[in-house]
Amino acid sequence: MTVLSFDDDGVDVVYEGTEFRLERELVEEAIGKPYPDVTDHEVLAIVESDPALSGEPRRIGDIVR
Repeated sequence: MTVLSFDDDGVDVVYEGTEFRLERELVEEAIGKPYPDVTDHEVLAIVESDPALSGEPRRIGDIVR
């Protein structure tokens, strides 16, 4: 299971027991849009090759408010 924790500066990720950070600039560059407009599903797709997506995608801007 992958755990994503969002804040204004990036995303803390726990993936298969490994913890790492995706900085805001890296996420913006990888997705190609401003950080607040990126969705949690898009970030999960960066981390996992075939993510099991459920529910509606949420914008980071809505999550960190």
